[in-house]
Amino acid sequence: MTGPADKPPLAHTRRDFLRMSATGLGGIALSSLLAEDGFGATGDPHFAPRAKRVISIHMVGAPSHLDLFDPKPELQRRDGQPCPAAFFDTKKLAFIRRRPNLLGTPTTPRFRFRPCGESGLELSNLLPHLQTFADRMTVVRTVHTEEFNHGPAQLLMNTGFNRFGRPSLGSWVSYGLGRENDDLPCFCVLVTGQYPGGGNSLFGSGFLPAEHQGIELRSRGDPVLFLSDPVGVRRADRRRMIDDVNTLNRHRLESEADPELAARIRQYELAFRMQASVPELMDLKDEPAEIHARYGAKPGSVSFANHCLLARRLIERGVRFVQLFDQGWDHHGSVFSTLPNKCKQVDRPITALLQDLEARGLLDDTLVIWTSEFGRTPMGQNANAQGNRTKSGRDHHQTFAIWMAGGGVKGGHAHGKTDDLGYAPAEDPVHVHDLNATILHLLGFDHTRLTHRFEGREHRLTDIAGNVVKGVLA
Repeated sequence: MTGPADKPPLAHTRRDFLRMSATGLGGIALSSLLAEDGFGATGDPHFAPRAKRVISIHMVGAPSHLDLFDPKPELQRRDGQPCPAAFFDTKKLAFIRRRPNLLGTPTTPRFRFRPCGESGLELSNLLPHLQTFADRMTVVRTVHTEEFNHGPAQLLMNTGFNRFGRPSLGSWVSYGLGRENDDLPCFCVLVTGQYPGGGNSLFGSGFLPAEHQGIELRSRGDPVLFLSDPVGVRRADRRRMIDDVNTLNRHRLESEADPELAARIRQYELAFRMQASVPELMDLKDEPAEIHARYGAKPGSVSFANHCLLARRLIERGVRFVQLFDQGWDHHGSVFSTLPNKCKQVDRPITALLQDLEARGLLDDTLVIWTSEFGRTPMGQNANAQGNRTKSGRDHHQTFAIWMAGGGVKGGHAHGKTDDLGYAPAEDPVHVHDLNATILHLLGFDHTRLTHRFEGREHRLTDIAGNVVKGVLA
């Protein structure tokens, strides 16, 4: 017979090892893993930030930047003429199939551009309220993208990649800065109208820990799906249930050192606290009548105006990243009748939000950005070829304009220049990756260093590209 000393050594898996040494090396390994995965973010940027938080306003479908932010007198003069062959023969267009005519902005007072404020920044009369805020805005007129279909372009703009599976901008901000308010998510989302083509991947966490995904809030019914306790479940019962579940999760976490378990524990606790904090947040009745009138908001309704007011309330309570999506900007036809209606819906509430942030001392360290997935062609679509301007629209286009305000950007400034017909950047082009690099820079991050290891390599929001657009920095 052989004694214990003669037994062959047992083979242990990594999981067995961590289970047996949970209070020793297992604890060290767990701490290391949690640090690597960004749990309990320190909120320490790479350098002094100019902005502490972001409100991102995404116009789903792509507004006509040529009729709002990039005046083109030459395009107006050549309205109705055949577009240059180079604009059509070798370029990708979504729907135009034969050589179209150029389509200039109407010259009527309603559509006219005018210099605004002391800076003289030119904005369309379709946005009369926003015109009053021109001296705090930077318009970037030369943003460009490779994509010309909605879903991939929305993904590229919001995640830095044109396919599903990557973390969104808001998730990267959450990953880098962490939460300021323990009772609310770091990243909140409000959707007006139908979902964008990119779906909830536009605010998903991708391969980042799940706690960094955007939480969609609703202004009617349960503010968050399944937020309310089921009928017959008392608050104390819910507390005990979560305590018991998290006890089991912590026990398993000690043995397996799985970062996703840590995220699950955090999310259970956050969800419980949100049951008390979110209903109060979403109830707009305590806002003064003057504020409701300024935004055009109505308590209990679902509207973009309500969402702008909620964005301010979220920012006040320490939410790092608030994203608003507004559907209805895909103007393939009748652009000169549909565009004014959409502008009327958003002009007053966006301006009220900017003014409200400024009055409360929040705008200087809150970056507000207005984006879409791409732009609109200087050529007409549909009936324009037959000379019927009333039914003409604009097709998808890879050059477009965005604007930013507050948070360390210049005021009263137009960055970049497109050619005389508004077809392509002529000076200072800005790629989507450059825009995202600049947003992270304003938050205090070097975009090349804010990374997460996944599938064997370090990933980042800007992939392997991107340069900070220094010309927009104050």
